[in-house]
Amino acid sequence: MSSENGRGERGAGEAPEVEQLALIRESVRKAKVPRAKPRTWRGAALAAELPVARVLVDKGPVHLDKLWDYAVPAELDADARPGVRVRVRFGAGTRNVRGGRREGGGLLDGFIVERVAESDFQGPLAAIAQVLSPEPVLSPALLGLCRAVADRYAGSLADVLQLAVPPRHARIEAEPSAGPLPPPEVPEAGSWQRYPTGPAFLDALARGDAPRAVWAALPGPHWPAELARAAAAALASGRGALIVVPDGRAAARVDAALGALLGAGRHVLLTADVGAEERYRRWLAVSRGAVRAVVGTRAAMFAPVRDLGLAAIWDDGDSSHSEPHAPQPHAREVLLTRAAREKAAFLLGGFGCTVEAAQLVDSGWALPLAAAREQVRATAPLVRTVGDGDEARDAAARAARLPSLAWQAAREGLKHGPVLVQVPRRGYVPRLACERCREAARCAHCAGPLEARADGGLHCGWCGEEARGWHCAECGGGRLRAQVVGARRTAEELGRAFPAVPVRTSGRDHVLETVPDRPALVVSTPGAEPVAEGGYAAALLLDGWALLGRPDLRAGEEALRRWLGAAALVRGQEAGGTVVVVAEPTLRPVQALVRWDPAGHAVRELADRAELGFPPVSRMAAVAGPPEAVAELVAMAELPAGAEVLGPVELSAPPPGRPRRAGDPPPGERWERALIRVRPGQGAALAAALKTAHAIRLARREGDPVRLRMDPPDIG
Repeated sequence: MSSENGRGERGAGEAPEVEQLALIRESVRKAKVPRAKPRTWRGAALAAELPVARVLVDKGPVHLDKLWDYAVPAELDADARPGVRVRVRFGAGTRNVRGGRREGGGLLDGFIVERVAESDFQGPLAAIAQVLSPEPVLSPALLGLCRAVADRYAGSLADVLQLAVPPRHARIEAEPSAGPLPPPEVPEAGSWQRYPTGPAFLDALARGDAPRAVWAALPGPHWPAELARAAAAALASGRGALIVVPDGRAAARVDAALGALLGAGRHVLLTADVGAEERYRRWLAVSRGAVRAVVGTRAAMFAPVRDLGLAAIWDDGDSSHSEPHAPQPHAREVLLTRAAREKAAFLLGGFGCTVEAAQLVDSGWALPLAAAREQVRATAPLVRTVGDGDEARDAAARAARLPSLAWQAAREGLKHGPVLVQVPRRGYVPRLACERCREAARCAHCAGPLEARADGGLHCGWCGEEARGWHCAECGGGRLRAQVVGARRTAEELGRAFPAVPVRTSGRDHVLETVPDRPALVVSTPGAEPVAEGGYAAALLLDGWALLGRPDLRAGEEALRRWLGAAALVRGQEAGGTVVVVAEPTLRPVQALVRWDPAGHAVRELADRAELGFPPVSRMAAVAGPPEAVAELVAMAELPAGAEVLGPVELSAPPPGRPRRAGDPPPGERWERALIRVRPGQGAALAAALKTAHAIRLARREGDPVRLRMDPPDIG
């Protein structure tokens, strides 16, 4: 028998066996219990009650900002509760339907918002592929807050939830949280007695009321303990407390004050420094109600505190409170929204006072909480400027970077303790100018700014070319002066002037937490000033013109805020503390510093903004992108009546060598920015109109994308 005949004979007898095997496999397949699989869903039984789940899919674009209906399989019925994380198929389309069920699409995470009996969608529904965790992390209160924030800032709910709910860690979710502790005793007023209405504010919190205050804090180290006492008063009423501060150093100080006042187990610290897993563990403890008090940085503004009784923010003018990720909400506005929605008390405190805080008082929404002028004068240091008397004794005092008055204050302060020197810039000598005509020194090759290196050479800050034999193109001068001298160069100069005194620096690369109470020169950039044990004996605020001369609507407010933050670390006038500010003494921010009157400065700034129609009196939006895209979106949006479009103006590209920031145009592209201003009360309508137009452009996928931001902090 040939081999071919052999194969043919086996093939003839094989067909019945193949058919039998196929029938057996089909019987086994049908005998299996239908299951909801991550890839497909065929014939799985639906939940007996409320078989439809409305899911918020983790998809950021605003044109997808809606809830999507999914079928709930019976086997997931118990775990698929509102607030839990799920995984669903998204983007399958109505064409991918098998057996009356939709299949396909990519797997995305999401949250179940609610369960309903029927869906408004007439076509087939895809099923929930997986319940990632039975932990309900999205409470109705948190969902409502995120929806309100998304509407205010013309963003998507999914983007806000990415800021509000931290990433999941399964191992941490498996750990139980401790039970809640009983409310603590009502704290004593302590240093709040320095304020006429301070004890009454604490009493109102302890009674369960919802007072709202703008707090002008006295200088000194007491503010962390005062915030802790306010939180303890809210806890004593059986409610929760939330405190948001600008950075980790401030959070650590409030955390220590809360620990000393309340003991362990009553509060948590939420900052990036604790690590992702530990942060999620603490967040879960708050979400489960095991802990009722939270202190943290910007991201803590969404902390799910149960029965919130106090929402507090410290130093709301700090740029760290503004979230850089879409839709870029500000912590102050989020806490204001929470206080209104949850009927909680609100406390906005700081050494300075923003225009927004002044508006809260002016509108009557909040009341001022401040000390008497006699108490302010006794607590604040003596602030001196370079006036006419100093100029008569020293003709170059007003023009000098360190006039005789500053040298004398530093020399006298070093006899009693450390001296703080605040400079607006870090580094060595970032910018140079002609000594004769003050024209900026430019590179002959690329017109970039010239910089002096530590080795004494002169180089271009853009192209790096060495500039030899430089002469001013305007006046022919050959001598240079520093426009803004950095912290390292200032430390070198002071080290040569005071050779027997140690010099320490604190800046972005290395921030000092504290310095001992002994003679030393501490050179710091704004915001990085270390706390001195016992307070600084003196402080020198240099290059004030560099802060005041910024082309920004908030330049004066920001300069005063930074000066007050440094001066508040100095001993009081009764203890000999002195502050010297090197700036034009007649300017409004300088006079406000001398009088220690940040609230008065903010009130006058608010009046100027009202006259000019600038925020916060009006609401404003910024639209940035390629010129054609900006013009198209503005024309497409159905703006409220009376809306005013300012611009557009061309955005300058970031200089070479500087890291690209949020809002900067991409390299090599020409971008413009248009500002849209509306009257008070029309902010919600403006946000809705721009969001709708933006969603239509994204859905059509026509033209270049644009960047949309409500209430931009910097408008020039």
